[in-house]
Amino acid sequence: MEVGRDNPVLSASPEPVRASVEGQRETVEELRAQVALLREQNRRLEHLLRELRRALYGGRSEKLSADERQLAFEDLEGAVSEAEESPVPTLESPSRKVAAKLPPPSRNLGNLPKSLPRVERVIEPDTTKCPCGCGEMVRIGEERTERLDIVPAKLRVLVTIRPKYACRVCEQGVIQAPAPAHLIEGGLPTEGTIAQVLVSKYADHCPLYRQSQIYARCGVELHRSTLADWVGKASFHLRPVADRLTEHLRQSTKLFMDETRAPVLDPGRGRTKTGYLWALARDDRGWSGPDPPGVVYLYAPGRGGQHAERFLRGFTGILQVDAYAGYHRLSTRANEPLTLALCWAHARRKLREVFDRDHSPVAAEGLRRIAELYAIEAEIRGSSPEQRLAERQARTAPLLEAFAVWLRQQRSRVSAKSRLGQKLGYIDRHFDGLGVFLHDGRVEMDSNSVENAIRPLAAYSGAFRSPIPV
Repeated sequence: MEVGRDNPVLSASPEPVRASVEGQRETVEELRAQVALLREQNRRLEHLLRELRRALYGGRSEKLSADERQLAFEDLEGAVSEAEESPVPTLESPSRKVAAKLPPPSRNLGNLPKSLPRVERVIEPDTTKCPCGCGEMVRIGEERTERLDIVPAKLRVLVTIRPKYACRVCEQGVIQAPAPAHLIEGGLPTEGTIAQVLVSKYADHCPLYRQSQIYARCGVELHRSTLADWVGKASFHLRPVADRLTEHLRQSTKLFMDETRAPVLDPGRGRTKTGYLWALARDDRGWSGPDPPGVVYLYAPGRGGQHAERFLRGFTGILQVDAYAGYHRLSTRANEPLTLALCWAHARRKLREVFDRDHSPVAAEGLRRIAELYAIEAEIRGSSPEQRLAERQARTAPLLEAFAVWLRQQRSRVSAKSRLGQKLGYIDRHFDGLGVFLHDGRVEMDSNSVENAIRPLAAYSGAFRSPIPV
């Protein structure tokens, strides 16, 4: 018997064996490349997760600011999206291919605003003749898909031409249309350009040197000092608008107020000093008030209550704030006394800090009781002040009274010097101010409206330490 006659591998011709070995070698190399790709993706994701853990749970000096956390989340989401788009290694058998089952990625399909202009592009088949030779086919329907397209900003030059006219007979008079008024007379920018610079700086928090870089990529050299000069001139012209807005808000019957630190340029010292931006806001949407929402930002060199008193001169009504002691002097003004409504979100935050740290059952019970109050507020949001007041008297008042009883009981059982005792004492000391919303349907439970308006400023100044000129 010949050796290898019954062995299919040995009895096969060399060419198929060589082709099979080459195919397996190519498969191994492809799998190695895919493994290396996934290892790199996993390494990046693990790095981002470590950064997020450090930001959320690290020491105070290592924690990221709000803006830095947003950047970290953006990187994480981008890496996840990249991983979803990358090929996933699969083992292929000669009989079948094993397809990877991934959850469908979340997309914003179907949610594009109807107000956006649509540019339709119809893609017709190469021919509409029936393959059977029956003639032209009839349109029976269509499929529509929408994608979001962005046209980059285009810089252009507005050229103003003012022709001159003279009389050929007398040659004594020349007429010409007067030049239109400009915000910066004889300056380079249009009013739209100045508005773009201001919005980018103060709304989008894009510093002027970065804007200068953006314009340079578009082929226009605008030095930072030039942009700063435009901002200063625009600020001068906008000051009357801000003053009028402040006066208009002070005529309201209910306002919100909050303040945040802001680094301020201090020429000559070689470093910045600390100033404060105060936000004065109106938001009557909770009770369907007739006035539109508005907010104005005011600067003061300090945080003292005298600055709040100066900003609110002429206002008599309800002011919703946190429990900062600087506001207390406003309620004792002889000529223009105010009613201070305090913020339940700050009270809830006190208990949340204890619960997150110690998992205290007392703090958990307090959070549960506050959640009941917020659930009622969610149901009556947008109703008239009369309806809101009636619901609060019928449903919220018993819960708030029970909360007061529970609060006194817990304070008697917990040391006043403990972390929990201090938080409970904070709520008890300000309980009257926290209960103002119970007696007026226009008052909210918290001051989140003004906090949301001032939070971007606090996050920006905290993350980038960009000083403001005063």
